[in-house]
Amino acid sequence: KFKSTGYFLIKQEVNSESEINALIDSGKIKTALIIPTHFARDIKSNKSPTPQLIIDGSDPTVARTALSSGMSISGNYSLDLRQQFLSDKGMGELRAPGVSLNTKVRYNPNMESNRFTVPGLVGLIMQNITIMLTAFALVREKERGTIEQLIVTPIKSIELILGKMIPYIAIGYAGFLFSLFLCRFWFGVPILGSLPLLLLLGGLFVICALAIGMLISTIAQNQTQAMQVTLLVLLPSILLSGFIFPIEAMPVWIQPLSLFIPLTYFLTIVRGIILKGVGMEYLWTQTLMLFLFMVAILSLAVKRFKKSLD
Repeated sequence: KFKSTGYFLIKQEVNSESEINALIDSGKIKTALIIPTHFARDIKSNKSPTPQLIIDGSDPTVARTALSSGMSISGNYSLDLRQQFLSDKGMGELRAPGVSLNTKVRYNPNMESNRFTVPGLVGLIMQNITIMLTAFALVREKERGTIEQLIVTPIKSIELILGKMIPYIAIGYAGFLFSLFLCRFWFGVPILGSLPLLLLLGGLFVICALAIGMLISTIAQNQTQAMQVTLLVLLPSILLSGFIFPIEAMPVWIQPLSLFIPLTYFLTIVRGIILKGVGMEYLWTQTLMLFLFMVAILSLAVKRFKKSLD
C-alpha cells in the first residue's frame, strides 16, 4: 500500500531499530515503517496491530507529506479491512480488525520551518558573500591596469591567488560565525552536534566558495562580466542544492546537476550537525567532496591565471 501511492520508495529492508537510526542519520532514508511481529496473524485474529512510521523531520516539507500520506494509507487500509470483515462476518460482529498507525517525527517534532530554513541560510549566505568577495579580486587589478605590476613580480600564480584569498578567508569566516550566532541566539535553533566540527567544516566551505569566486575572477575581463558570471553560478545553486526544494522531488534529469554544486554537500553537513547532531562518521562523504571541489577549483583558477600571464 505504501509503495503503490508513489510517495514512498522501498530503499532497504532492515531487522533492527539501530539500522533505521543509522540510515536516517546518514540521510539515506526519510521515513521508516516498522511492522510489528505477527502483524498478519493479529489481523486474522481480529486484533488491531500498531505499526510505527518513523519520519525524519529535519525537512518539514518532506515530513508533512510523509505524515499525511502515511495516515491516509493507514486509514484507508483499516477501512478496507473492516469492510471485508463485516462483509464476511455480518454487521452484527463488533470486533472488526483495523490498523492504528503510530507516528514518530524525529529531530523536529513540531516540523517548524525555521529549523530547516535557518541552517540552510547559514550556508547560502556564506556562499553568496564569499563568492562575491573574490569574484572581483583580479578583475579590479585588470581594470586599474595594476595587473602588469603583479605579473612582473617573482611571485608564483598560486602565491598570488592565495595571497588574494587570505584576507577574504578571514572576512568570510567572520560572516560564518556571525550567521551561526544569529542562528542559535536570534532564531533559537539549537546546535545538537559538535560545534568544533561545524566550525572546521565551515572553514572548508568558506575556502571552497572563495575558490569559486577566484576562478570567476580569472575568467571575467571586467566587473560587469564578473557580476554576470557570479549570478550564473549563484542562482542555480539556490534552486538545485536542496535549499528550497528537496532534491528527491526534482525531475530525475535535473537531480544529477546538484552533485556539481558544493552548497549541496555543505547543506547536508550543516543541517546534519545542527538538526540531527551527527558526527563525521555520517558526513565524511560530503566532507571529501568539498575538499575535492576546493582542490579542483583552486587548481583550475591557478591554471587560468597562468594562461593570462602568457
